Amino acid sequence: MSNPRSIDELLTIMARLRDPEHGCPWDVQQDFDSIAAYTIEEAYEVADAIDRRDYDDLRDELGDLLLQVVFHARMAEEAGVFDFADVVGSISDKMVRRHPHVFGDASFEDAEEQTRAWEQIKADERRDKGEEDRSALAGIARGLPEWKRALKLQKRAAAVGYDWPDHRPVLEKADEELAEVRTEFDAGGDAARLEDEIGDVLFVLVNLTRHAKVDFSRALRHANAKFERRFRRMEALAEASGTSMAERDLDSQEALWRRVKDEEREGEDAASSNRVESAP
Repeated sequence: MSNPRSIDELLTIMARLRDPEHGCPWDVQQDFDSIAAYTIEEAYEVADAIDRRDYDDLRDELGDLLLQVVFHARMAEEAGVFDFADVVGSISDKMVRRHPHVFGDASFEDAEEQTRAWEQIKADERRDKGEEDRSALAGIARGLPEWKRALKLQKRAAAVGYDWPDHRPVLEKADEELAEVRTEFDAGGDAARLEDEIGDVLFVLVNLTRHAKVDFSRALRHANAKFERRFRRMEALAEASGTSMAERDLDSQEALWRRVKDEEREGEDAASSNRVESAP
């Protein structure tokens, strides 16, 4: 561990960067709207570092994410609406309020009961703020990635009992929705109808990951990484044979894809065999 550094140091740095006369022109020009996209990007980079188990990178990415909080807080302070201390106070109060089983006398039988209580506390908070929407779906931000908003909608509905008992009817629903997509393609592929039906498929797939207790975003990141790894290997094999991917027809490309998958399977089998042989 390095020598401890104070958050005050970072706050001072940000104040200097935002100084209209002596700061950085780029930082001075930014506002909440322009910085929002960077905040989202940094959160995804944190998740990527966690996936890769790169803890040095995770340290740096968490720093970048913290900078986003400090940046927003500084702009808010300049506007006279709140400052960093208010941010810290707000989240501290919220965590104590939403964990009565830790900081109070409440007790829950299991995590499911705790989750229901959490949602009820959030509903009470919205009511105390004077929000008129009493729906179980109230307060779900529209700025979320759509897969994340779908997941939150489903969880809220499930909290009041509107949910399938397990994954099996979800799989049946996925089959049903895919059949409707096929029907739309067979009918000529109207763009608006296909968008609607494919949206239903994606919504069900989010629900499937929820029942499987799999993170939708992480599963897709892993699929992306797998595709990229295999496609790059295909390119390397094509180049080694004196051609490029673009020069090969689809059947030839598919043959390379199958070869790469076979290589991976053989490598996994060898690794598994080595683990068995080295076991005590």
